[in-house]
Amino acid sequence: MSHQLTIEPLGATIEVEEGQTILDAALRQGIYIPHACCHGLCGTCKVAILDGEADLGDANPFALMDFEREEGKALACCATLLEDTVIEADVDEDPDAEIVPVKDFEADVVRIEQLTPTIKAIRLRLAQPMHFQAGQYVQLEIPGLHQSRAFSIANAPADVGATGEIELNVRQVPGGLGTGYLHEKLAAGDRVRLSGPYGRFFARQSAGLPMIFMAGGSGLSSPRSMIHALLECGVTVPITLFYGQRNAAELYYDAEFRALSERYPNFTYVPALSEGAAEAGTGIAHGFVHEVAKAHFDNDFSGRQAYLCGPPVMIDACITTLMQGRLFERDIYHEKFISAADAQQVRSPLFRRV
Repeated sequence: MSHQLTIEPLGATIEVEEGQTILDAALRQGIYIPHACCHGLCGTCKVAILDGEADLGDANPFALMDFEREEGKALACCATLLEDTVIEADVDEDPDAEIVPVKDFEADVVRIEQLTPTIKAIRLRLAQPMHFQAGQYVQLEIPGLHQSRAFSIANAPADVGATGEIELNVRQVPGGLGTGYLHEKLAAGDRVRLSGPYGRFFARQSAGLPMIFMAGGSGLSSPRSMIHALLECGVTVPITLFYGQRNAAELYYDAEFRALSERYPNFTYVPALSEGAAEAGTGIAHGFVHEVAKAHFDNDFSGRQAYLCGPPVMIDACITTLMQGRLFERDIYHEKFISAADAQQVRSPLFRRV
């Protein structure tokens, strides 16, 4: 049994199947509702129920407070309809956004490469073509767990179109069932299921402003896809990538970005290590990403755009540094990796998208 969902202020009405979340139904119709974790942890997809009734699902109490539930709020990634319903969502238009409906895909594991002691690159050959915008991610079903995990696409759309393969960079989380399976059991030749593309993390080229990318850990995936896409399409504004890891062994795709910086005069690559000062030679800075970026630009980020991708602590530190360096909220975009543990932490009031 399905129900009708009307989304305001668009006035669009769509069919929602029984048990299907509001977010999934909207994305599959090409209607973008802001979202991030897709697991009820971050609160990004909060909507207001104006009429009708919905089951709020497994929404984390820190992401959806008791008073918000009483006010008729819901998380679109968890809520399912109990009857025909009208919601109000924070739907905005962006001239640089590509509206790509979410679809289901099957893919074969082509190869798995150990990038660092904790990160593997998984190449998947899709059974059908996937169109996506550089910076977006997919939800990969973990065999046997009946769960999915979000992973950013690490290669550019042009590469995916040429090879039919997407690359996912997966960091093994200690004790994590999903990443544990992908690191220890997944093998070349296996078939997996995924859905996508998801996300609103993409380059705002129309602004014509210099771009700063700040990434940490396996958060390099989205910036890698975006930077390759920008350089391949002939963007000439200055692009600077600050990429941080703890030590040199974890610094992957270092040679690739050094080669890009030599090939493209508008691209600057600044790797950084937070530990092992002795390793911080041969063009590698020592310190955290936000500290290195602050020194590089002499604490003046005005007139630029910033794209941040990594763990919550890194994102919050970068946001603070950028705003102290005269970069306004409207020019800061981020993709934050959120776990259940992260959801217990108080989120920064400095940035409305956090």
